[in-house]
Amino acid sequence: MTNPTTPENPWPVRTVARKIMEYIDRCGWVWVEGQVTQISARPGTGTAFLTLRDPAADLSMSVTCSADMLRAHQPPLTDGARVVLHAKPSYYINRGTLSLRADEIRAVGVGELLARIERLRRLLAAEGLFDPARKRRPPFLPDTVGLITGRASAAEHDVLVNAKARWPAVRFRTENVAVQGALAVPQIVDALSALDRDSTVDVIVIARGGGSVEDLLPFSDETLCRAVAACRTPVVSAIGHEQDTPLLDHVADVRCSTPTDAGKRVVPDVAEETARVRQLRDRARRALHGWVDRERRLLDSLRSRPVLADPFTPLDRRAEQVSALVQRARRAVLRRLDAERSALHATNARLTALGPAATLARGYAVVQRVDPTGHTGVLRSADEAPVGTRLRVRVMDGAVYAVVSGEHDPPVSGGSRGETRA
Repeated sequence: MTNPTTPENPWPVRTVARKIMEYIDRCGWVWVEGQVTQISARPGTGTAFLTLRDPAADLSMSVTCSADMLRAHQPPLTDGARVVLHAKPSYYINRGTLSLRADEIRAVGVGELLARIERLRRLLAAEGLFDPARKRRPPFLPDTVGLITGRASAAEHDVLVNAKARWPAVRFRTENVAVQGALAVPQIVDALSALDRDSTVDVIVIARGGGSVEDLLPFSDETLCRAVAACRTPVVSAIGHEQDTPLLDHVADVRCSTPTDAGKRVVPDVAEETARVRQLRDRARRALHGWVDRERRLLDSLRSRPVLADPFTPLDRRAEQVSALVQRARRAVLRRLDAERSALHATNARLTALGPAATLARGYAVVQRVDPTGHTGVLRSADEAPVGTRLRVRVMDGAVYAVVSGEHDPPVSGGSRGETRA
């Protein structure tokens, strides 16, 4: 590797292959876990070949081992068996292929599988994937039901038959996948992703019939559980029988005990819904009739009351009361006017008797002094009217003017002053 290559000095293929083999040979021994497929151990040969597949991804590697070791393995290895093997990477220089050379193969027992599932269960629960708060309720009547199941399987038949028996118009989009073995998880995850992208699919059902713990291992796979948790469409799990509880049952939004149960729960029963609608219509009809009868009785009761039976009687009674009040008001006003008129006449008579006009009518006169400016003032004393003073004498029917021309006359008997000649 330290010698650089150039177009003039290239390496031959054998050199490159040998250097790759030398580099890979420096890798150490490792323990690898996977599912065994394509086991080949021909009679008379000392080497057996098999494929080790990753259960959660579409990846595999070729494995070579001693044929005697493979035949002596108990229980005998079968396709889909979960194993742990001790192997070293090996590069086959003639064909340019990479494989694992195993010197020990151990089958993963049921107890170990259950322990791993339990550890994964606690991990997913701690992350909240089992939390009921994150579970979604499937729609009452889905537009299209996505179904992930094995091809021509009893689970597919149970779901389709029971769902169509309950709601004949239900539509399905079925994705047939492997439900056990090394290809199960990748195919189920791909089908789940395809159905989740379909906007017409309202609910997804993952169904499989019963089986052993090894058969149901794909439905406890971490990759599948996380894919279901990330799915935007509600997922219904219908795996195995009532006693089978893979981790998928805890992650899914709805768990059904069997595929038959899933077919019954994914859609409503048309007969039950028709009966329910009929019952609701009968209840609505009875409620409406009861309300109409109650309102009719109320109207009859209102119409039987005197105020509605003869509405003019209260009006006539009120009209009579108004007329009586009007008469009383008129009489009160007339009495008040008569009293005020009498009081006015009496006041007028008193004013007439006390006024100066009545005094003048008895022969008296009012003498006023007129000054040069034309102003007048009542003459109260003879001393206020020297000779030449102009006087205005008011009598009952008018006034005359005079001028003082003489001195005071002697006082009359009983008088306090004399008289002035005008």
